[in-house]
Amino acid sequence: MLRRPFLAFTIAGFALCAPAGFAQSAPPAMQAQVIAPDAVLGARAPELRALLGAMGLYDILAIMAAEGRESAPDLEADMFPGQGGAAWMAVVAGIYATDKMTAAFEAALPVERLSDADIASLRAFFESDLGARIAAGEIAARQAFLDPSHEQIATDLAEERAAQNHPRIAQLTEFNIVNDLVERNVSGALNANFAFYMGLSDGGAFAAPIPEEMMLAQVWDQEAAIRAETVQWLLAYQTLAYEDLSDADMAAYIALSRSAAGQAINASLFAAFDIVFNAISHDLGRAAAGFIAGEDT
Repeated sequence: MLRRPFLAFTIAGFALCAPAGFAQSAPPAMQAQVIAPDAVLGARAPELRALLGAMGLYDILAIMAAEGRESAPDLEADMFPGQGGAAWMAVVAGIYATDKMTAAFEAALPVERLSDADIASLRAFFESDLGARIAAGEIAARQAFLDPSHEQIATDLAEERAAQNHPRIAQLTEFNIVNDLVERNVSGALNANFAFYMGLSDGGAFAAPIPEEMMLAQVWDQEAAIRAETVQWLLAYQTLAYEDLSDADMAAYIALSRSAAGQAINASLFAAFDIVFNAISHDLGRAAAGFIAGEDT
């Protein structure tokens, strides 16, 4: 149910510039939300927070934050080579601060989509032996993928099994269809990339204003590549994450995903992730614009 934030930042065809008077603050619509004490999930929905803990969501968020921080050098190399250094690393570390991401995720989570009965049934599953093993496998695989060599090994194994029509690939494909993981990830990535372009534009990175329809066209050009990467990554990640599960275990997880409660938690998680990563992408774009302009942020 948990996704990788795919961000395929490219700015081909857009002229960048170093404008005078670069604004340091985010526009009002994108300012960070102040989380009121009663908005903290543990206070307003403790049973839901316990469910997310059992699912390993908070561990996954911490790993996602680490993934984001580790992406900083690549983004610098693509957009403003040699101009970022420690200052850029510090900016990205702030954007991908684990506590900030966690608070934003909890604030964005549509609590009303989940009934008490949904939460209770999901907790019963994820607090069982099977649920605990699923959560542990997902966390361990995500952690392992911080090392590209481990991701490559899992990718090779998934591709080998796909070529052999291995039964597990069929189960993983069914799991992804039931949870609509490919479409949700592709849509989320495209929206996040558009938010990144908007951040660049709001930060004054372009030599001339870029119409939104041009940005949308540029983003849409990435769809096929993002879709292919999404399918490949999901199967590789799931191959590793669920390697210790039996076919019966995997079938039980698919059945949970197909249930009303499973569909509700999946939709809720993606809704929150979309809000969080669109904001992060906009912040990254805006911050990158400052370095493209040759100014500190």
